[in-house]
Amino acid sequence: MSLDLDSLNDKSLEDLFQKAYKMVSETTYVFKQDTLLLFYSYYKQATLENHTIRITNVPVSGDELVNAFKANALFQVRHLNRKEAKKHYILLASEFLDLV
Repeated sequence: MSLDLDSLNDKSLEDLFQKAYKMVSETTYVFKQDTLLLFYSYYKQATLENHTIRITNVPVSGDELVNAFKANALFQVRHLNRKEAKKHYILLASEFLDLV
């Protein structure tokens, strides 16, 4: 699928982003872990929910290891602005789900 996201105005992009988020959240499709991390990091960057990334200790338990992977994913997309992160999220979702 080819989406021309650059031609969308801010409201249309936001609407499509919300649609993609809802579809990803509600699908029964089982995503690979690395894909889930991408969705997570793009969403957080797009919604600015990742104000500060803090690593306070070395991962030992499973939860700490998951948090380390999440922090790494956020670190890798920190260069994206909100609009770019929304586009990346939408494009990733469109690889797996029928958005349009």
